[in-house]
Amino acid sequence: MKFSFFMMPMHDPRENPALAFQRDISLVHLADKLGFDEFYIGEHHSGGWETMPAPEMALAMAAANAHRIKLGTSVFSAPFHHPFHLAERMCFLDHLTHGRAILGVGPCSLVSDKMLFNMDDRSLYPMLQEAIDVIVRLLESPEPISHKGQFWQFENLRLQLRSFQQPRLPLALPSAGTPENLDLIGRHGMIWLSPSGKAGRSPLSARERWALVEKGAKAAGRTADRNNWRIVTNMYLAETREQAWADVSAGMLRETKYMCSIGFEPFYREHPDQKFEQFTPESIADRRDWVIGTPDDAIAWIEGKMAETGGFGGVMLTANEWTSYDKISRSIEMFARYVTPRFQGHNATFQDEWRRLENRWREGTTGFDSGGRPSNLWRS
Repeated sequence: MKFSFFMMPMHDPRENPALAFQRDISLVHLADKLGFDEFYIGEHHSGGWETMPAPEMALAMAAANAHRIKLGTSVFSAPFHHPFHLAERMCFLDHLTHGRAILGVGPCSLVSDKMLFNMDDRSLYPMLQEAIDVIVRLLESPEPISHKGQFWQFENLRLQLRSFQQPRLPLALPSAGTPENLDLIGRHGMIWLSPSGKAGRSPLSARERWALVEKGAKAAGRTADRNNWRIVTNMYLAETREQAWADVSAGMLRETKYMCSIGFEPFYREHPDQKFEQFTPESIADRRDWVIGTPDDAIAWIEGKMAETGGFGGVMLTANEWTSYDKISRSIEMFARYVTPRFQGHNATFQDEWRRLENRWREGTTGFDSGGRPSNLWRS
């Protein structure tokens, strides 16, 4: 199982942005040091809180000192860009990182960005789907291609610099369950970024949504790979649940106020008439299916999701600033120390050895006599 991060990023508008960006880059370096597999950064242009206008530039800077982790965009708002430019820039990043780039695209979910670019909601998904089809053709074709679509038209375009990864760099797409997007994910073998939450856009169960991915893959002559499925959530870990809640409750409410202001309030409500003033940190975490607690709570959540979905390839944690950088770093370290190895098997033999030794000790058969000398039971 892979473990990843998604960063919007989200910063208090009162802050010095230059310092905030440095913290963002430092978090990529920390994730790399702790063995996380992927780190994704989003694109935003307005609203004051989500502050990264060019994620590939931040990822390129991070790559100078993050030498192992894969680096992705989550997401480029595809309707804002010519598909050629997205493909070319990410191929360049793929070479700069020796094959660690992932191109994540989406329709744009930030209402103020849509207003900024005068985008019609009804055109966003068709534009996204057309852009993905064009990008895949550009990445896969060694010859020039032409395209006459609804939103883009061109003749004889070819990527001079194709991706370092062959046959092409991987693509990623977030989707809460839009059937057309799930079809795209399956058809092009994309990484599916699937948000958790009890209040979602899709009435389908997780298993039903995965069936749509499989259907799209089959239609394209592919086999859908559950390893490309990421479940996205927030987690904050501490030594005790009480400490975890004390650390993040105020920050969680502050961030939720912003999210409600851009149209996400329905996803936090316990009932249709509930107002923001009635939200509590506990109700927010419950509706969004977040983990605020200990490493054992995180392990139980992941195991529950595995049973619910039938299996998936990774967990993506949303990077936030609910509390200080030091406490966030400590939470991430606890996840890497105690949660990751449970699902990647790195400490399985250690735990088995300890169980065997502990059982012998309880049974009085540790292999030592009363004087502490090894006996012939030691190897039995």
